[in-house]
Amino acid sequence: MKAKQVFDALEQYAPLPLQDSFDNAGLQIGLTAEQEVTGALLCLDVTEAIIDEAERMECNLIVAHHPLLFHGLKSITGKSYVERCVIKAIQKGIGIYAAHTNLDNAVGGVNYRIAEKIGLVNLSFLEAKCADSSAGSGVVGELAIAENEREFLERLKVLFGVRCIRHNQLSGRKIRRVALCGGAGGFLLSQAIEHGADAFLTGEMRYHDYFGHEGELLIAEMGHYESEQYTIDIFAEILGRHFPELKIVKTSYNTNPINYL
Repeated sequence: MKAKQVFDALEQYAPLPLQDSFDNAGLQIGLTAEQEVTGALLCLDVTEAIIDEAERMECNLIVAHHPLLFHGLKSITGKSYVERCVIKAIQKGIGIYAAHTNLDNAVGGVNYRIAEKIGLVNLSFLEAKCADSSAGSGVVGELAIAENEREFLERLKVLFGVRCIRHNQLSGRKIRRVALCGGAGGFLLSQAIEHGADAFLTGEMRYHDYFGHEGELLIAEMGHYESEQYTIDIFAEILGRHFPELKIVKTSYNTNPINYL
């Protein structure tokens, strides 16, 4: 199939106008619209190793969650990993496409997938982006059965394969209503409180944002990469549904740059 067909399928699910103003989702490096896609490698982050993997797997398209290019480049000399990735992708004829906050903000997108993994029902957006609430930031929903705080945190560790979760002081509350945002979601803490959440879950947030909410709700961080890892599954489902004959490869690399000792 043509590259434009693949891009259209992704944008049907996560339209580019849904992306936040700071973002740079969409096609970042060739292919042209009429080029044939030999295969799609799916990942969270574009690195030099990811581009090499795409070449080995005979995939001329990389579909990533995080854009490689956020800001304009004034030179491309290879001095940074971003510049080296640009050079390598162009040399190897590999296109790079990103679906970032447009996928975060879509119904059924990244935050919906996190909620599904946790077992939340009756989902709605924490902060709607349009009048009909068909898109928005973060989600809030309910567990079928309330859990105590420690049970909830331990279950998150298993579901997302994380070694540790950062959280505020436990207060003994029951967790039933949960608000969440994958990635850097600390900006939605106040909305979580407004929605009466017992817990707010995100990938990462700032130290000082923890203050002033003692006993108000459980705040938990699982890690940016860890919270968004199932984005690759969303890509695979979209492309597999539209193009059953397309070679679809989930990266074998964990591109998380943060390690825990």
